[in-house]
Order: sequence, then structure tokens, then C-alpha cells
Amino acid sequence: MGLSTLLLVIGSPASTALGADDGIAQPIYHMAPSALVKDAAISDWPGVLGPNHNETSPETHLSTGFGPEGPPLVWEIAKGEGYAGPAIVGDRLILFHRVRDEEVIECLNALSGKRNWRFAYPTAYQDEYGYCNGPRSSPLIAGDAIYAIGAEGKLHCLDLATGKLRWEHDLHEEYKLQQEFFGVGASPLVEGNVLVVNVGAKDGPCVVGFDLQTGKVAWTAGKQWGPSYASPIPATIHGKRRVLVFAGGKSNPPTGGLLCIDPATGKLDFEFPWRGTVRESVNAASPLVLGDDVFIAECYGSGGIMLHLDDAMQPHEVWTNPTFDMHFMTAIAKDGYLYGVAGHGPEDAFIVCVEQKTGKEIWRKQPMWKDILHGPDGDREVELGLFRCWFTPVDGRTLCLGEYGHLLWIDLSPQGYKELSRAWLFASGETWTPPAISKGLCYIVQAAHDPAHNTGPRLLCYDLRGK
Repeated sequence: MGLSTLLLVIGSPASTALGADDGIAQPIYHMAPSALVKDAAISDWPGVLGPNHNETSPETHLSTGFGPEGPPLVWEIAKGEGYAGPAIVGDRLILFHRVRDEEVIECLNALSGKRNWRFAYPTAYQDEYGYCNGPRSSPLIAGDAIYAIGAEGKLHCLDLATGKLRWEHDLHEEYKLQQEFFGVGASPLVEGNVLVVNVGAKDGPCVVGFDLQTGKVAWTAGKQWGPSYASPIPATIHGKRRVLVFAGGKSNPPTGGLLCIDPATGKLDFEFPWRGTVRESVNAASPLVLGDDVFIAECYGSGGIMLHLDDAMQPHEVWTNPTFDMHFMTAIAKDGYLYGVAGHGPEDAFIVCVEQKTGKEIWRKQPMWKDILHGPDGDREVELGLFRCWFTPVDGRTLCLGEYGHLLWIDLSPQGYKELSRAWLFASGETWTPPAISKGLCYIVQAAHDPAHNTGPRLLCYDLRGK
């Protein structure tokens, strides 16, 4: 079975069936995780792309590998629609999803999946392209608060301990926004005393800083670009704290680019245009900060560009590479090289290695293999691969989550791609949410229906702790 046929089989829209009349699922607890190794480094995963804002994890002493069944499953819980990833701080995990006609923010115990509290509000979002109707933006835990933006632009600040509402904004109503291609997708960022949001209002503001305590507007920045699907990234450049926003949403002609903002005042250092020429295109991959350099990429024509910021915080082109063109995954840097998934995908999604200083391509590969797809009509052999996958560098290796539910340990080097372990966790498409790692546990979102195992969307917790 080829990929085009397989897409019809396992690329079905997400199901909202949770198996309970009230739509409130209960966790299934499978086993206790292993004890943490005494000297293991552990961390929280407070929001999208993790504690370092680049999908890397500082954790150590993880398991060295797993078999075809994958790492041990600790717990799972059925979820509603959406691609939002979990946020984990301490023993609290925030799950953001849509159940029927509500967007739901839930606080679960990170070790067991047991629910602490639940907050919900109505939504009527309908995806114009037939994808799921749930939130795209991942929640953020900062201090004693949670911040979450739904697909319709409803922004909520909740108390972490109780789920009580502190403040809220309806961004679409207040800023007269149009519906973007796939709803609101960029996650918020806390920097200093403000919550940074890529609002993207027509004629401005492009970015808004909301006071964390009151929710009032602290500052606005930019006037020319709409909202993207790339989340804002913090950085210290030349000793100055900055926020980098890769903006650009639905517009004709398509416009967008990189903004560099002083988060204390909202003052713009620069706006650097970078966008594909296709109308139905988006900027979706978050910026990658490498010292005083910043790498940005899109996959609709312009590709990738490395910028150097001088002492005056002005950008200068170092190199461009139109075929190092990330769709929504953030490239990773390792030992002087960048690795990313280039191409729109899924068929044209390739793992590519380029030299960090020059952008020169070193190698390009599309890993493929044979799998057995179990179904009601019998078993079928299918050809699969990673396609639009995520890389999570951790503990000296790279954890990789593939587009169709595969989890791998891999090694990436200038010499090539090496597979260390591979498991097929679920036969489901739309696995576009990056994994989260906290305290030796790995949290993975299954966003669509798995016909082979008859499971709907789930959040799964796996044990990666070493022995």
C-alpha cells in the first residue's frame, strides 16, 4: 500500500467521541513509572517547545532504547479535538482541547492523569479546510497562572491551583480580526511582566503585550502583518532581552516577516520581511536563536534565511537556502550544523542537514520502512516514514515523533541519519503536536482516529526513565 492510499485509511478527521455521556473522560492508569535515577537532571515543560523555547530538553539518564511496542505506557486519557500540546509544571499538567461545543482547559495530575479541575467555555469554530475544530495554540504555565488562546481567539488567564478565571479577552471581537486559514495558532509567551501575543490586527497592532496581573494592554508593536502560526520566542542578544515574532497570516498578497521587540516597552528594533509568494501560505515555524544569529524558515517559496543581528539590533543576511524550508517544525542546531524537516509534506518532507555558517546542504534523506497495518479487513503491508516529524534533542540523542504515530530514538550527524529505536504507537495521521518531556516522562498527543486500534484522540504518557 502506498502513501496516497494510506492517507485515505489513517488520515481521517479527528473524532470527538470520549466514551462518556457527559464528555468528561476518565484516565486509564496502566502502570507506575520507574523511579528516577538518583543523579538524573529533570525539568518542567511549561509551554510549547519546552523550557528552552527550541524543543530541546535538559533531562538526563533516560532509557537507552525501546522495542517495537514502544516505551512503557503509564497512563492515557481520551481527549477532544485539537493540536494543542500539554504544559507541565511540577505535578500539574494542563490539557487544552475541544469537547463538542466547548473549548476545555483541564488540570490533570502529571503522574496519573487524575483530574484536578476543569474550565470550559463555548466555541463555534469550524475549520475551513476540513481539519479538526479544536485549539491549535498550546497553553502556557507561568508562575501561578495559565494562559491559553482558543481557535477563535478567546484568551483566558486562569489560576493554576483552582482554575478560577482571572481575566479574559476576545481577541477577534476586540481587534476585529478575520478568521485565519486554520484559526488562531500561535501560542502565547510570558516575558517579564507581560504576556506576548501575535494578534495580527489589520493596520495593527501586530503584537500585543498584556499585563500579567490585570490583562490590560501594556504595549503594542507593529502595524503591517497578520498573525502567524509561529509562537513568539524570547532571547538575550548583545546582552539585551528581546522577543522575536515571526508574523504573517491570511492576506493577498501574502506578507509577513520577523519582528524584534523590546518586551519591556514594546519598541520595535526592526521588521524583516520574509514570506512565501503563495496566497495560501503561512509562517508557522518559530525562530531559532543561535547567539546573535536568528534562523527563520517557511515552505511556500522563500525557504530559510540566517540573519545576524549587530550591536544596534539590526539584521543582516548571512545566507539563504530556498530548499531548507521548514513547514511548522523548528529546526535544531547541533555541533555547527542545522537539522530540519524541509518541504511542505507529507510526500516531499525530507530530513536535511545544512552547515550552520553557510547554509550549504550536507545531506538529504526521507527515511522509509515497511509496517503492518492491522484492520477489520485483515493485515496489510504499508510503506511509511517520518514525514513532517518533530526533533527533540535530549540526553545526547534525538527523540523523534513521526507524522503517523511513530516514536524513534535517532542520531543526527554530518555523516547522516541513524535510527536507534523505532515503535509505532498508533496508526493515526495528523500527529503534528511536538512531544513534551518532563521528569523522565514523555507526553504525546494522538490528534486523530486510529482505525487499527479503534481509538480516538488521546493524550498518552510514556515512561522514558532510565534504569
